[in-house]
Amino acid sequence: MAFLKSLQNNWIFISQGFRTLRLLDKIRQNPTRTILHIVADHVKSHGDQPAILFENRAVSYKELNQLSDQYAHWARNEAGIRKGDAIALLMENRPEFIIAWMGILKAGGIAALINTNLTQKPLAHCINISEARHIVLGAEMAENFSTAADLLEKAPRIWATGGDIQGAEKLDEKLKNQPPKPFAIPQAEQPAHKDNAFYIYTSGTTGNPKAAKISHYRMLNMMVGFTSGTGATRKDRVYVTLPLYHSAGGVCSVGMGLVGGGTLIIKRKFSASAFWQDVHHYQATIFQYIGELCRYLLNAPPHPKERAHRLRVAIGNGLRPDIWEEFQQRFQIPRIIEFYGATEGNLSLINFDGTVGAVGRLPQWARGSVNMELVRFNMEKEEPLRDTKGRCIPCQAGEIGELIGEIILDDPAKAITRFEGYVGEKETRKKILRDVKEQGDQWFRTGDLLKFDEKGYFYFIDRIGDTFRWKGENVSTAEVAEAISVFPGIAEANVYGVAIPGADGRAGMAAIVNKDKRALDLEKFSAHLKTALPAYAAPLFLRILPEMEITGTFKHRKVDLVKEGFDPEKIADPLYFHDPRSDRYVPLSAALHQEIARGMIRL
Repeated sequence: MAFLKSLQNNWIFISQGFRTLRLLDKIRQNPTRTILHIVADHVKSHGDQPAILFENRAVSYKELNQLSDQYAHWARNEAGIRKGDAIALLMENRPEFIIAWMGILKAGGIAALINTNLTQKPLAHCINISEARHIVLGAEMAENFSTAADLLEKAPRIWATGGDIQGAEKLDEKLKNQPPKPFAIPQAEQPAHKDNAFYIYTSGTTGNPKAAKISHYRMLNMMVGFTSGTGATRKDRVYVTLPLYHSAGGVCSVGMGLVGGGTLIIKRKFSASAFWQDVHHYQATIFQYIGELCRYLLNAPPHPKERAHRLRVAIGNGLRPDIWEEFQQRFQIPRIIEFYGATEGNLSLINFDGTVGAVGRLPQWARGSVNMELVRFNMEKEEPLRDTKGRCIPCQAGEIGELIGEIILDDPAKAITRFEGYVGEKETRKKILRDVKEQGDQWFRTGDLLKFDEKGYFYFIDRIGDTFRWKGENVSTAEVAEAISVFPGIAEANVYGVAIPGADGRAGMAAIVNKDKRALDLEKFSAHLKTALPAYAAPLFLRILPEMEITGTFKHRKVDLVKEGFDPEKIADPLYFHDPRSDRYVPLSAALHQEIARGMIRL
């Protein structure tokens, strides 16, 4: 049976891989064909089919194309956009978001997709680095924008949509007055693969967000890869509950609908309570997840429609092994496709066969055909290890290392391996690792730690910077969080390292949210950790939160938690310390904090 299973998995890997590569090669051979041409083809073949469903509204492919033409006329004639100019787009999920960026791209411009959760300096920073002279501002974002308006380096024109905003021009009225004819751009300014389509911003969990350059070619590769992996066609309905300003929801999810010719079901925001009703009502067949989204659904009470659906596949990343099978079985999802990738990255992995916990597979016999390598890593210096010749050292099965992707500049057939970088040369240089295998080569640093097994399955371990050292051992925050999260009563866990005066490394600390606000049984919890984790990995400190602070893409925020540390004089939340003298978690008082800080307790 094991042999037959191995043959089956190899066949899935080969057939899916070749299918995807064949489609991507067709894209490469036509350097002027973009997503705009693909949508235009759907207009000809099935223009009356809904391209987007949103609340009680349906937008057909024909209407999508016409409305984006009006946006293009406005961008070209009213805003004066020319090839390479950026327009910032700050708007919640709704059809106008997709219509707007399609119109901006038709006019030869770049759409800077701004995170709707930002305010003040981070929001101003994102707009400033885009150098956008115009901002399309959803009325629902007026308050957020007002906090950043005085911090903008230039004075962009503000165009309000979906309602009036004081001091802003009325975009909706301007659009209605645009000519109904198809938009035609001069031949010399037509967007091509090499041109930037989007600026998509990093989450900013460790500093100000960076604007990743996403070319038309990279966008199409992402869209086609997901369409191929899921087998999406015009019969599919893709439920999009992730934010459209990020690559997961705005490129990958949207791509499965627009490339496959199916229908997008746009949700304004994720709602665990409304999820299954939506999936049932709109007859969704595909949805894209983020790991924490799956955990939220599992933590929600049973819903009468949670199995009354037509879903055939869920695709995403971050679905941890501790909830994978429970999630799939409870909600009766036929197929789960876990993948690994980064918005700006030049490599990706896909777990086509559903092996629990794996983010992808790359058999040994296929290693030479791809541009990726897993290299040994120095946790203390946070850089790859090198041998006596100064070259990086490849990992063996079972070893944890950083995943890197070779940047190949002189081979048109491997254009996807290019690293398009960020707006700002300094930020781009930081992500490039040189002299990995030979003098002068260049590799993209993912900043992620992974490992692989003998069968070639890759497993995500942690982000570099999240993994820390304590008592001479490396502690993976992701693995500790996974061990904590399976304890009854815990809804979420965010693990990080904190500095203790006079102690080497960083001690583990976990911020925890309880289900139903129930008190945590600390004795049973401590006993659970002793069986689930080695002693050095168990968190020394606990912080009980009413709710977890997350980014717009459901990633836990850690920076502020790390800065706040474990001082009860500064933190109002309940704090606990695993006191080695009693071998139990005890309330962390100001007096006990002083004992720890002064080195009076042997840790």
